Amino acid sequence: MKKFNFFETLKYIWKTRRVWWYSSLSRTRARFVRTTIGGFWLGLSNLLSIAALASIYGVVLAVDNFQSYVIYLGCGLVSWNSIATALSSAPNLFVVNSNQVLNTNTNYIFYTLEEWAFNIQDFSQSLFLVLLGLSFVQNNIFLNLISVGLLPLFNLILFLYWFPVFIAIAGIRFKDLYQLIPVIIQLVFLLSPFLYEKKTLGFLSWTADYNPLYQVVASLRDTLISGEIFFGKFLMILFFNIFGTYFSLLMLHRSKKVLPFLI
Repeated sequence: MKKFNFFETLKYIWKTRRVWWYSSLSRTRARFVRTTIGGFWLGLSNLLSIAALASIYGVVLAVDNFQSYVIYLGCGLVSWNSIATALSSAPNLFVVNSNQVLNTNTNYIFYTLEEWAFNIQDFSQSLFLVLLGLSFVQNNIFLNLISVGLLPLFNLILFLYWFPVFIAIAGIRFKDLYQLIPVIIQLVFLLSPFLYEKKTLGFLSWTADYNPLYQVVASLRDTLISGEIFFGKFLMILFFNIFGTYFSLLMLHRSKKVLPFLI
């Protein structure tokens, strides 16, 4: 088997970008065919969820500033939903594409890139509409995104690639992951400061500090709210993402020979 070359893999990703992006775009269009507002349903469903959760938990948690709570909840929830969706479908990624994997010579990385692009497109539509709705509560939220929010946004998008790929590779070897991942996602959501502030965890606040899924979301959320970027956290997450990307691509390369026999 040819030795793994990280930079050659990046070249392949760049050269085929139009193909996997167009393929994912076709999936996105097909998903909302014959609907009136198309992909706007993604953002609308997020806005409805934010409104419902804010109304309920705002009362349950007795928040002092309801407007600030809506922004806090909304910015965190739209990012978390994208990660949760990507992770939920990851264990079955190669099974879904089994016909192409078994009958074509397409590089296996193509299927991961197509899925990544599909998730990015969903996330972009959701984020735009959610921020548009939240801008009526905090009118500088789009300015914060453009001025300082692009760096943590890049981290989140990069995380949306490598971590689902890692789960997908593990999923072809351990089929129980398809059943286990939704349970873990639900537990992480309930045990992380998405519906409530981190300070309410008290002495258990360290669990959020060592939760990579939460840190990726919190980095973008805090920047959108405050208009400030925390470079220390950004660089730490960026390094983590670069290492994760390299490791996931390496594992995918090493799985090439056995993958067709496991799906």
